[in-house]
Amino acid sequence: MAKRKEKKLTPARPQLGDNVEILSAGEVLESAITDTLETNYMPYAMSVIVSRALPEIDGFKPAHRKLLYTMYGMGLLKGNRTKSANIVGSTMHLNPHGDAAIYDTMVRMGRSNESLLVPFVDSKGNFGKAYSRDMAYAAARYTEAKLEPVCDELFRDIDKDTVDFVPNYDGTTTEPTLLPVTFPTILANNTLGIAVGMASNICSFNLEELCNATIALMKDPQADLREIIPAPDFVGGGTILYDAAEMQNVLENGRGSVRVRAKWSYDKANNCIDVTRIPPTTTVEAIMDKITELVKLGKIREISDMRDETDLNGLKLTIDLKRGQDPDKLMARLYKATPLEDSFACNFNVLIAGQPKVLGVRSILLEWIAFRAECVRRRTYYDLQGKQKRLHLLKGLKAILLDIDKAIEIVRNTAEETEVVPNLMIGFGIDEVQAEYVAEIKLRHLNREYILKRTEEIEELENAIADLEDILKRPARINKIIMKELGDVAKKYGKPRRCEIMYEIPAGEAEEPEQQIPDYPVHLFFTRDGYFKKITPQSLRMSGEQKLKDGDEVLFTCESTNSTELLFFTNHRQVYKSHAYDFADSKASVLGDYVASALGMEEGEVPLYMVVTPDYKGWMIFLYENGKCAKVPLSSYETKQNRRKLLKAYSDKADLAFMRFIPEETELAIFTTNNRLLLVGSALIPEKATRDTAGVNVVTLKKNAGISRLTLAEGLELNDAPRYRVRTLPAAGATLKEDDRIEQLTL
Repeated sequence: MAKRKEKKLTPARPQLGDNVEILSAGEVLESAITDTLETNYMPYAMSVIVSRALPEIDGFKPAHRKLLYTMYGMGLLKGNRTKSANIVGSTMHLNPHGDAAIYDTMVRMGRSNESLLVPFVDSKGNFGKAYSRDMAYAAARYTEAKLEPVCDELFRDIDKDTVDFVPNYDGTTTEPTLLPVTFPTILANNTLGIAVGMASNICSFNLEELCNATIALMKDPQADLREIIPAPDFVGGGTILYDAAEMQNVLENGRGSVRVRAKWSYDKANNCIDVTRIPPTTTVEAIMDKITELVKLGKIREISDMRDETDLNGLKLTIDLKRGQDPDKLMARLYKATPLEDSFACNFNVLIAGQPKVLGVRSILLEWIAFRAECVRRRTYYDLQGKQKRLHLLKGLKAILLDIDKAIEIVRNTAEETEVVPNLMIGFGIDEVQAEYVAEIKLRHLNREYILKRTEEIEELENAIADLEDILKRPARINKIIMKELGDVAKKYGKPRRCEIMYEIPAGEAEEPEQQIPDYPVHLFFTRDGYFKKITPQSLRMSGEQKLKDGDEVLFTCESTNSTELLFFTNHRQVYKSHAYDFADSKASVLGDYVASALGMEEGEVPLYMVVTPDYKGWMIFLYENGKCAKVPLSSYETKQNRRKLLKAYSDKADLAFMRFIPEETELAIFTTNNRLLLVGSALIPEKATRDTAGVNVVTLKKNAGISRLTLAEGLELNDAPRYRVRTLPAAGATLKEDDRIEQLTL
């Protein structure tokens, strides 16, 4: 009987080889979390800090430096522009992180993007605008670029061993570790970097002021920088509100805040305000969104229209005013309520010798001076070596000047070519390098005139070498060279300040009080369908029955004042904060304001509960379907930034059954669907500071039972209250007696 052939199964995955084995394949290895962090996470974190996010003393991150060096190598410093796509492709030899990341870097460095005070890329085409989130830049295939003339100061003498070079990522070429910049670029442009566990946010300073300050520090390390650098300078201009203490902190410690406000003018003919400069921390769209929000809430009533009129002439945000409005008072209010006035938070975190350090302007400039001095020293040594080598060769050439015929005779009479150099060494007493140089001289140059011209350089070289050696011996001369270079940069590329400095806020603006909100007694109503009414006592007395939608009912009513704060908890587990004065006075005969629309809630979001508080005292009680209860202090919803919407107002771990605000400790009554009642003292429920806490077990629910009602025990009439009162949690409660059950049903 023939042997049955078994079908050979083809493996789903390709085989690694006959003798290939994967060690520990399929095994689960346990390791401590600390070991994993040390071996995996920490190297990643250090890589982000050192090689990606933080700038070094030359003012550049690796991505910037790779791009600029590639453009320099492409001859784009002196040549014509080329397509940005060509630059991006070439940069990938040094930066393998993708074309999008490279192009984003180039866009930000472009002149037309207006991100940098001292741009390095001469851009042509649509490079977008830094002050607008909607004005996107064009694709790399449509734009062109070259290096700005100022980049000559970035690469000066880079081929003279001024900085170290290292292999690129695949070892096919080399790239500089730093650029030998002749001015402190680290402070000439604003730089933002976010690393793992740290960040950097450096503001820009005027180039001329920066160079002058560096020169002053080289003369006196304790020089008062405030006299030279009064404040930062931003590419977008604007007005800096001077704060002596904050500025001193920035100069000495590298931390502090710089307040910048927009620049505007009033067009009387058209009754409008033209904003032409905005703070560097915001965008036109963000400003318009905030103003729109204030108008919708009724806090700003002086504006009739607003539009973005930015064009080729630059930024322009136009705000049309209603007739008879004061533009100065309006702008004073907008400064306080919108990003038209914003703060630049300084955090001068810089890599110094591979170590992140937070340094002030003074310390950064001193570190840069040391770096630049080393560049000049290395350049001087490189030039010295070159001249010494040249001098050595010329001295060998001078040796044959005495007897040219002898040199010719030696060459002619040497049988083998390899013996020419040794014979010249013996004949004239010169070394091998000199003899090799003499032997390579062309026959046409073996004349006295040529040799005399070459040897005339000897004296000049000797003087130059002596001067270079003196530079290396005397640090004062190196400092003098640096100061001369800084002076040249300031003279050639320095420009007037773009930002004005306001040392004192105008008296009228400073004395202007906050907008006075009238405060008076009101009655507040909140319905189940999400309608809100604010009615004055007089209007309420004159009104009849409350008008409600069919099927709607009033859930909450209280007496309060017009200035009280309102908190609306929604079905999306969010809370919206408002004030009573944000709503117009109403009447009982109208439906009132629909809260979801008035506060700009999300689609499908509706308010479930309203809290009225003047001081954020008390607690929120959240009772969930699983029997857990969370007791959150109302102060957890208080914010200093006047935020209008807070996320994670309560837990999403279980479905919410009821919520209740209690101004003080009290006794709660919890009814279940299986006819049980618990009287729980709120003090028994532990307080949780976290808003979205899941709470603690309070009700032990029987099978198929749920929560039917949560109320205050104070309002209940129970014949045997101790029967239902619990002392420990969780508890199942007691079955309602018939007379108690009937009593509650009639309430």
